[in-house]
Amino acid sequence: MICIQKTFKKIGLTGFYFIVDWPMGPKPFYVKVKKNDPKISESFDLMWGDLELSSGSTRIEKKSELEERMKNKGMKIDSFDYHLNVFDFGVPPHAGCGIGLERLMMALTGTENIRDTTFYPRDVDRLTP
Repeated sequence: MICIQKTFKKIGLTGFYFIVDWPMGPKPFYVKVKKNDPKISESFDLMWGDLELSSGSTRIEKKSELEERMKNKGMKIDSFDYHLNVFDFGVPPHAGCGIGLERLMMALTGTENIRDTTFYPRDVDRLTP
């Protein structure tokens, strides 16, 4: 991790930065496509060095577009009726993001191991507090 941080420092990435214009391929089915380039998503990642702190995107608000994307990803549309039925009443343009609080704490405190910022860390050797 320290070696990677030194490399980032050499190229000028010493703090927080955003990565935008992610390819559509690895993105979830509900992420919107960029209007001027169907291969690119309307999404971002907030980074600190090589550590991803947050991901976010604009979401699809048209039911037909969402169903088409689900088909293309090989998903069973019937399994999502509870979600898709909401679209019959109209869904406004919307976006969302999620942040990893433990990762943010790593960035703010300079901690190298996420277990040091987690209340009850779990791994293959530790399943109980």
